[in-house]
Amino acid sequence: MEIRQLKYFLEVARLKSITKAAESLHISQPALSKMIMSLEEELGMTLVIRTKKTSDITDAGIVVMEYAQKMTALLDEMSTTLNDMTNLARGQVNIGLPPFIGSLFFPKVMAKFHHKYPNVELNIKEYGGARVVKSVEEGEFELGVAVLPINEEQYNVYPIVEEEMKLLVHREHRFASSQIVQLNDLVDEEFIFYNEEFALHHIIRNLFITAGFEPKILFKSSQWDLMSEMVAANLGITILPQSICNRVSNRDLAIIRLEPTILWKLAVITKKDRYLSFAGRAFIEFILKERQLPHYN
Repeated sequence: MEIRQLKYFLEVARLKSITKAAESLHISQPALSKMIMSLEEELGMTLVIRTKKTSDITDAGIVVMEYAQKMTALLDEMSTTLNDMTNLARGQVNIGLPPFIGSLFFPKVMAKFHHKYPNVELNIKEYGGARVVKSVEEGEFELGVAVLPINEEQYNVYPIVEEEMKLLVHREHRFASSQIVQLNDLVDEEFIFYNEEFALHHIIRNLFITAGFEPKILFKSSQWDLMSEMVAANLGITILPQSICNRVSNRDLAIIRLEPTILWKLAVITKKDRYLSFAGRAFIEFILKERQLPHYN
């Protein structure tokens, strides 16, 4: 068994298509199919069910995929450790960012970091917060940015942002002229909500449940600008962090404080007991100097 076989199989599993995986890997489809078949013969099990449109992964394939991810993560860790010997003459950091967060806080920080460490490559992927945490655990990312709270027994946590979340309503809404709105006063409202990939979906939903009701979710999105525009169209209400509210310029919106206060807390996280590269450590130290704590309005 070769590590290349496992990496190629992981790409097939990710894309659920041998054709798409072959294009992604820049090899011919027959060559990829032959390599997958060779792996199946060696293991004595079918890993991929091939149809005209998709390549579905079998139960055995899922087991192989899980171990392959761990093995490739270990190999990546080995390479990173060796690269550290160059003292940041070169290196890379794999970072997971929720889309909301990336556009708000990171462009300037990353530009400054690149200026200081021009030979360190920042590989960034945008996932929902919950998936970022899972990907850090599995080793896809060396570090990620997550919404707190998080299990601090499993992760090293470096707080970077803390700010208040605000209620957005249409200017003709009954709460539009209010200074503060109580959370339990929203029981009959329809919400434009975060989708399930976002930690904020679960955090805010649980706050409503604690307040005694299940929120009425009209629409789910991963885009803050779409969420605010839907509120501006009077389709419902939403709750967004202060930094995002500061970017909203639509005159049809009213921004209101909530009681009790909901805090949006962000942190850089790394998996405990896992090696952190010199480049990763340098990035964390750099971002902690640039962090925005506290931030209340």
